[in-house]
Amino acid sequence: MNLAANTSLPHARFRGIVPPLITPLKARDELDADGLARLIEHVINGGVAGVFILGTTGEAPSLSYRLRREMISETTRLVDRRVPVLVGVTDTAFVESINLAVHAAQCNADAAVLTTPYYFPAGQTELTSYVQNIQPQIPLPLMLYNMPQLTKVWFEIETLRTLSSIEDIVGVKDSSGDMDYFAKLCELKQTRPDWSILLGPEAMLAEAHALGADGGVNGGANVAPQLFVQCFESLLAGDARNVESLQQSILRFQDIYEIGKYASRHIKATKAAASLMEICSDLPADPFHAFREPERQRVADILKSIGLL
Repeated sequence: MNLAANTSLPHARFRGIVPPLITPLKARDELDADGLARLIEHVINGGVAGVFILGTTGEAPSLSYRLRREMISETTRLVDRRVPVLVGVTDTAFVESINLAVHAAQCNADAAVLTTPYYFPAGQTELTSYVQNIQPQIPLPLMLYNMPQLTKVWFEIETLRTLSSIEDIVGVKDSSGDMDYFAKLCELKQTRPDWSILLGPEAMLAEAHALGADGGVNGGANVAPQLFVQCFESLLAGDARNVESLQQSILRFQDIYEIGKYASRHIKATKAAASLMEICSDLPADPFHAFREPERQRVADILKSIGLL
């Protein structure tokens, strides 16, 4: 399900499954370029609607600016316009977000993605002016990203309503997991029907679709893109029986995220799964450690149970 363009709107609309790509690493501050190439081919062949790099799953805050730029350059080169490339530009420094966005635009990325600045929590008035000030300096369509678990700050609905007057803001990705919030977010499309509203938590894809979501930014699609794409297409087709079957596989896949005891287990599990499928290295960015053999075996058992290994 690829990006659907509506020529009557100022920007194309993002719709479908857009995996937040892991960042394959060969060593500290060294991109696994061959692994990235295999990963991109894997997800594109799986039918994804685009790729989102340098997000949470991509470990962006742990990467050097040099490596982030390399990830942008290599991803856009390898994708070669086959699907849209969305680039996370969030940083604690206003100017560094702009610098990343400028580099992304120079590499022909399709959109920038910006969450609330982390470390120092901003008030909603400050957040509104932050976006109003930074957006004109970002030379790409801008998607906002609600990730309060890690940034400590929500894009509150009234803040988004105010920001909806900015034409070059093209939608919102929500990873809060709060479906009451998500329902209100989808209602903003009454004001901005061209906005794309995408959900992060993959187990909630069907519920989000019922509320009006345009698709999902699902980390599991790094590993099982066809599973998530088929589920989304079945939702569009109203095929409840197929959705139920695919949802069961998605829920089983989710068990990999329960392995390990640290919050980093989501990233480590995804990278372990990609490594087991011989896509790329499982090395995470510092300070995280890769899963050891007992944990890797548990990931392998889950992948085998749903036919991925």
